[in-house]
Amino acid sequence: MNYIKHLTKALHVFSKDDRLNTTHISMYLALFQYWNLNRFSNPVSISRGEIMALSKIGSKSTYHKCIKDLHRWNYIRYYPSYNPFKGSKVVLFNLGTGSKQVPVRNRPDNKQALIRSSTNNVQVQVPSKTYKNYKQNKHKLSIYIEFENVKKFFLENKSTEAEAEIFFNYYESTGWKIGGKAEIKNWQAAARNWIIKADEKRKEKIENAVDQNSNYLHVNNDKDYDIPL
Repeated sequence: MNYIKHLTKALHVFSKDDRLNTTHISMYLALFQYWNLNRFSNPVSISRGEIMALSKIGSKSTYHKCIKDLHRWNYIRYYPSYNPFKGSKVVLFNLGTGSKQVPVRNRPDNKQALIRSSTNNVQVQVPSKTYKNYKQNKHKLSIYIEFENVKKFFLENKSTEAEAEIFFNYYESTGWKIGGKAEIKNWQAAARNWIIKADEKRKEKIENAVDQNSNYLHVNNDKDYDIPL
């Protein structure tokens, strides 16, 4: 694995891909640094907090969006962990220096599966065992819900961006599962129920506040004004 040649190739690919912004590139470089520190072995375990600090990403929603974009666009393979005591894993591809691909070192099986990206026409390598595991567990990686879509849905349903972020962060932490068990099949339906409950709680708070204020304003018409204050 040649550190300089890989980065040169990666930056060349980035310059041709209009979907990427500076945050995507910053995250990729942070992930690459992790890969380098682990002697380019795959997969590499990552810490969200450390990746955010290294890439200068301050928002969790931006972090999740960027890493899922990189996964979807075939720059990495992302295997999220919903266990707070166990880090997520990422597979980075050896871009090589040309048509001849260089095997990733520190792997017991050097047979590689080539995947061609339909967008940037670049071949990337995935170790065959990892690729087989990905195919077998493909359904586990199918839920990639973007925060921007959630925010748009909440605003269209007369809710707020703050409520959308609470909803998104809650289910992102549970792996988009109801009660930590059943996967959500329709997140829009779950969002509608969330909005309804949030409105009910808001109305209940207003009613309670009105009741409290009415108690404070209660006047005793039988007050004896001969009694000193």
